[in-house]
Amino acid sequence: MRESTDILSSAIQCYSQRLLNPFRGVVNIIRYRSAEAVTSDGIHWDIYVSNDSLLDGLDKKNRSIQISDIRYGRWSMNEGLIRGPIYPSDEFYMLEEMGAVVYQYLLKVHTRVPFPFKDSFELWLLDKANRPLALLNSAVDETSIDHYQLLDWRAGQLCKQSFNLAGMQRNDAGKYDSAAEHLIEYINSRASTPPAAQWFKRAQHGSATALHGYNIDESMPGRMLDVEDFPEYFISTRHVDDYYTRLLREFIEWQSPWLLLLDTLASGQRQHFEQCARKQATVVDQQYLLYPEIIDESFIRAARVEAKLRRSQMKEVSQDEVMSTFYIELNPSASE
Repeated sequence: MRESTDILSSAIQCYSQRLLNPFRGVVNIIRYRSAEAVTSDGIHWDIYVSNDSLLDGLDKKNRSIQISDIRYGRWSMNEGLIRGPIYPSDEFYMLEEMGAVVYQYLLKVHTRVPFPFKDSFELWLLDKANRPLALLNSAVDETSIDHYQLLDWRAGQLCKQSFNLAGMQRNDAGKYDSAAEHLIEYINSRASTPPAAQWFKRAQHGSATALHGYNIDESMPGRMLDVEDFPEYFISTRHVDDYYTRLLREFIEWQSPWLLLLDTLASGQRQHFEQCARKQATVVDQQYLLYPEIIDESFIRAARVEAKLRRSQMKEVSQDEVMSTFYIELNPSASE
């Protein structure tokens, strides 16, 4: 019995993967065959199952076709397991068995997050000199690479809403665009036309072997790049304009709550980003359990207290806007 349990455990993978274009967090994953449990905060886990056997017999390119996931359930320590819908069929019972394996393993290892990063395959937008410009996507192995990619860098809706820069330049119409729009235009203008991107297999020490790409010369696959060729924070700072030097620096500091999720930061870098992240206490509170290291514990305590105060203030505002108790009873979701 012990031997069969060890064999089963060896078939289960626990790893982290970055959420990209833009970089906005990390997911920790427990995977067994085609079932996985996923968390972005270390507290709430979503468990999904899918029938990967439907891909059997397809060539490598067509294996990028997406198979629909079925929700096995959602789990947290406080709420326990909340099951998803159950479908009475032989196929579903087979998927159920995989989901049960992941769930049982989750109960054993959920306190061990964050897991090591495994997404060593990286897709980079290239600049006009074919150097890595901005990270667009990542994958844990070649079989999981999606062959249909968007070849433009994006800042994301949250950035457009909350990232600001004092003393912004005016556009051609004499108006001020958002700092995010400035950044999007600048980064993508440094790419070639049409934009070119290439997949790289990163080694443990950071160097990389170039793989296939999009709109690239046939001689480029197979080239070797050093770790210094890749921007440390996923976006190149090679430029000559003082304005964009400042824009990029402040954008990277704005990303500090998410950069703290990385396991490659030196102590000095981590301490600097902890200081910058104090401005976004709610984000820190949502994902601090996934930080691989914390230099200043008081930073976390202060962020959690501030986030709690903000949630309390939002709840008070919400209650003030309620029209009547009769309205609450008719709309249960309004009181949540």
